[in-house]
Amino acid sequence: MPRQIEFYFDFLSPYSYLATTQFPHIRAETGAEIVYRPFRILELMKLVGNRPTTVECKSKGIYAGADIQRWAARYHVPYAPNQHRRGFDHDLLRRAALAAIEQGHGDTFVRAVYGAIWAGDVNLAERSNVAALLDQGGVDGEALLKVAGDARYGELLDESTQAAAQRGVFGSPTFFVGDQMFFGNDRLDFLVEALKAA
Repeated sequence: MPRQIEFYFDFLSPYSYLATTQFPHIRAETGAEIVYRPFRILELMKLVGNRPTTVECKSKGIYAGADIQRWAARYHVPYAPNQHRRGFDHDLLRRAALAAIEQGHGDTFVRAVYGAIWAGDVNLAERSNVAALLDQGGVDGEALLKVAGDARYGELLDESTQAAAQRGVFGSPTFFVGDQMFFGNDRLDFLVEALKAA
């Protein structure tokens, strides 16, 4: 059985975007497969008693902005938050991620959407723009979005969020290698060590 990284995430998290930029390197180094597990982060935080402190504390929010820039520079990846992102239908993006994962396009979908939100300028509030973004990655965007509109994906997202809370997840990005949990893009070195020891 190949080594696996279970990746619990929400597109609202810029640190999760940063983590996804490192997946190609981690795969090359360890041969690990990424298992994508989207959830609703604000709902999860309520379930586990966590709070979005970078929003509630202005000083922490300012610090996080600078910290993310440092990580982007270290990783040599772009970081330019999309000016339209507050208008995005993030729940549609989460549901569409679940549909893409079912269809075997999880990696393409997740990386394209993270790049558009945290290092792009495409207005994903427009459904046609989401479809076009996916088309560029070789996925039939309109067909995927149509599938994601099924109520089943909302239910699956509820279940995914509950399952994440039950497993001990309290934020995004969270990773599991077997039963070992790692939180944050700054724990990827420990993640790689765990994969190599598995």
